Amino acid sequence: MKQESAETLALQALTWLAGQEDLIGAFLNATGSSAADLAGGAARPEFLGSVLDFLVMEDAWVIAFCDAHGVRYEAPMQARAALPGGETVHWT
Repeated sequence: MKQESAETLALQALTWLAGQEDLIGAFLNATGSSAADLAGGAARPEFLGSVLDFLVMEDAWVIAFCDAHGVRYEAPMQARAALPGGETVHWT
């Protein structure tokens, strides 16, 4: 997945999270962000990566997001890999 497509998917995920009252608060707490930070963060690939990092923490969230947007369940993780900080770490 190219970075532009990954950013688009992450923006969709951010929009979806914002519509989930219980999850948006948890996301803001986990990232230390405020509601005011969301608009500015949406323009930064690193912040979008944090959106996907949060989303993929729970399978149920991935399933709900993907079902709502008609994307494959692997798409959030593939998008995360295409954004800064999402590279696979090889320890050997």
